[in-house]
Amino acid sequence: MRAIPLARTARRRHELEPIIGRAGTLDAADASAARRIAARLTTARDAAGEPAVSAGEVAALAAMDAVLHRMIDRERESGRADLGAAIEAVGSSLGPAALAEVEEAWRGQFRDGRTAVEPSPDLLAEVLVLAALNEDPAATGVRELVDDRPLRDRTQYVAVVDATEQQLGGRGRPGAGGGRGRGASASAPRATATGSAGEAEDLPLPARLREPMLRAPGSLAAQLRWVRENWAGLIKGDRALARRIDLALDVLAEEARAMELRTAGAHFGGPVAVETPDYRGLDSDAVAFSADTDWMSRVVIMAKSTYVWLEQLAARFERPVTTLADVPDEELDRLAGLGVTGLWLIGLWQRSSASAEIKRRRGDHDAVASAYAIDEYRIADELGGEAAFGQLKGRAWDRGIRLAADMVPNHMGVDSRWVVEHPDRFLSVKEPPFPAYTFGGPNLSPDPRVELQIEDHYWDGTDAAVVFRRRDTASGEQRFIYHGNDGTSYPWNDTAQLDYLNPDVREAVIQTILDVARRTPLIRFDAAMVLARKHIRRLWYPEPGTGGAIPSRAEHALSNADFTRRMPKEFWREVVDRVATEAPGTLLLAEAFWLLEGYFVRTLGMHRVYNSAFMHMLRDEDNAGYRRVMRDTLEFDPGILGRFVNFLTNPDERPAAEQFGTGDKAFSAATLLATLPGLPMLGHGQVEGLRERYGMEFSKARWAEPVDEGHAGHFAWAIVPLLRRRAEFSGTDLFHLYDAHDDSGKVVEDVYAYSNGLGPERNLVLVHLRHAAATVRIDHSVAAAPPGSHGGRTLTSVRLAEGLGLTGPDAPPDDALIQLRDPRSDWELERTAGELRREGLRLSLGAYEARVLSVTLRPDEPPAKAAPGKAATAAAAPIPRPTPLRRSAKRPSQPPRRRLARRPRGTGGR
Repeated sequence: MRAIPLARTARRRHELEPIIGRAGTLDAADASAARRIAARLTTARDAAGEPAVSAGEVAALAAMDAVLHRMIDRERESGRADLGAAIEAVGSSLGPAALAEVEEAWRGQFRDGRTAVEPSPDLLAEVLVLAALNEDPAATGVRELVDDRPLRDRTQYVAVVDATEQQLGGRGRPGAGGGRGRGASASAPRATATGSAGEAEDLPLPARLREPMLRAPGSLAAQLRWVRENWAGLIKGDRALARRIDLALDVLAEEARAMELRTAGAHFGGPVAVETPDYRGLDSDAVAFSADTDWMSRVVIMAKSTYVWLEQLAARFERPVTTLADVPDEELDRLAGLGVTGLWLIGLWQRSSASAEIKRRRGDHDAVASAYAIDEYRIADELGGEAAFGQLKGRAWDRGIRLAADMVPNHMGVDSRWVVEHPDRFLSVKEPPFPAYTFGGPNLSPDPRVELQIEDHYWDGTDAAVVFRRRDTASGEQRFIYHGNDGTSYPWNDTAQLDYLNPDVREAVIQTILDVARRTPLIRFDAAMVLARKHIRRLWYPEPGTGGAIPSRAEHALSNADFTRRMPKEFWREVVDRVATEAPGTLLLAEAFWLLEGYFVRTLGMHRVYNSAFMHMLRDEDNAGYRRVMRDTLEFDPGILGRFVNFLTNPDERPAAEQFGTGDKAFSAATLLATLPGLPMLGHGQVEGLRERYGMEFSKARWAEPVDEGHAGHFAWAIVPLLRRRAEFSGTDLFHLYDAHDDSGKVVEDVYAYSNGLGPERNLVLVHLRHAAATVRIDHSVAAAPPGSHGGRTLTSVRLAEGLGLTGPDAPPDDALIQLRDPRSDWELERTAGELRREGLRLSLGAYEARVLSVTLRPDEPPAKAAPGKAATAAAAPIPRPTPLRRSAKRPSQPPRRRLARRPRGTGGR
């Protein structure tokens, strides 16, 4: 394949021969050489105060050189460009001495200096391309690599180029004459998509060589994309050329992405942008929901940052709480009283000592290692080890609480046992992917068998390298292992990235997951989406021409066939199937974003999946947007709605008290959290109204925050009773979402109205998530696929009375009084069954008002007469919670509700 000859002046000035060899050429497929050349040029430019040179520009220049030469070859092969005749004509016009002079000068600048016996047509191909590259305005930064000024200054090079171009038809349309008119082809017809040069409207060769720069004068990347689109016929069948174009574009994309992160102020981990679930393309995927066991529908998870929690417990109970065994029974009783049935302990496992060292050396002297830089999957020594965990697990289970643990499958700690003993499990290269990387910092390895060093610029925060150095102290062998990375922020500098195209890695991780499952019946998989096949491919083994997510991975691109051969099926499907067989009864919960929510539960079989849209959209009061999420989900497959993990905060986000305040808005949102299908997850400090965000490296809280007793008390009154009735709300078989219409018939998107139930019981939930008043009528549900249809295209809608169980042969008569009562406050409405069937329900809701209404016959109503051979329906029987028959004006059990101004935001970090 064609390699571009680089100018001798540039080779000498920047000492490029150690990079490109004595031949002095650069193959566009050698991204490593392009990076080193760019680094040499940038060093010289820095000294002169000039802009840096990017590796993508160098690779793009080489690729463009190959493209233009391929165009000349194509025209010569077809007979449309006779360079033999051209050299004779130029020789006749300028004389043989002129050609010989140019030949000698060209070889002296771009080859080994030896002169050919006589000038050949190949010389004309070289000078035509050379002239075009030097005129390209997008190549300014790398022009010295192809500088033709020595030829211009000392030979008849310009005259030779002009004469050759005129002989080949000039730079305008065929028959329009030649000459060096710069804009001659700007108005010429566009080249054909096939790249065929034989059609009547095609440009002459000299014009075609300049067409990419005229079409996209400001960018080499845009020129290559134009070539790929418009000269497809030229590239078709030439896989080597196509690969070079794709690689150059991928390297440019990587550099653009890195600059984007710097400009946006990227950081190490943190909040993710809001995305709404998207089900496009899932219709054809297999439907493979994992069945819930009986307890899974009742799970309410409480997240706790373990080290911080123990420290807070010690302060609250005024006694040492240093290990898991020391957690007081009173705290477990409190959690059970809140309705918590799953306790997620963040940071259970033995952590990387290097992670703590990195954080402390970078200035955080109170830090411990990150909870997600794991050394081994054993309970941390500082937490009391396996014995302490087993003791806590037993006491929690006595109170109906199951313990939950993280599993971090994407990476291990930078100094983990796997890095020391199994380095082949990690993505690595033999040389640093970027020439500016240096590794002279401290050895972070606690094991004498290896030395481990992160890249030097991490220490002062001036760069974020994608690899660290591992050196075997016995053999001296070194490799550069990639840090964990999801492509959205800087690499996690205390982690090492596992290579999921290695089947041994997949099996080792599955065995680890099974080991965790045998200890905890709930597993949360951190950043699960990065191990979906499409994202392993996108991040680490991109398809040629689609790279850019992680710098230096473009040269590791794989074809679809090669990638499929090495990873034939989804890792997560393997995990779900193996756990179901070898550790049945384990609830698998995926932290997954990037529009994969439906795919993870419906096709891959995870029991639950994060629903980040819930938190973001409710916080922003984008109620129309979130109701659209619910409608889209119900239309596609209602089963997905029951698999969402809903939350108002998570460890990577600001606390709920910061995002929602501690007034009525917070409790309206929490009512939705407690009563929508799926799994509600409470954050550390959410019940107490705390505002500090606990970083993954925190050993203790850094703010002295008292419990907000008013908030905690109102949470106990308003939300805890709902959490304790969780099974009534978690499913989707009886769930219906209703449109609320104002008197003009317009849908009021700020009102969430839905019914659900368990067995014969029905509830109607009404939440107005807006600081305003609204009077609405609720009657018709939104269209939804029938339960269990899994994406069937027949959509159905019900009326409110049907959703509340007031229709059918055993329904109460029209004059029967129906109570809709909120048992927390004795707030109630009464309507006749006939009114509800004919008109639905009309009512007024105040600012952020939330009602959860049980639906029963008025207690003194006789049950409906059963149809012959049938018993009266349970829906017509009163719920055994006696209620007054009139609206209660007095609410003795309800603490004062507060509308508080938002406090200044905290600055807690990870």
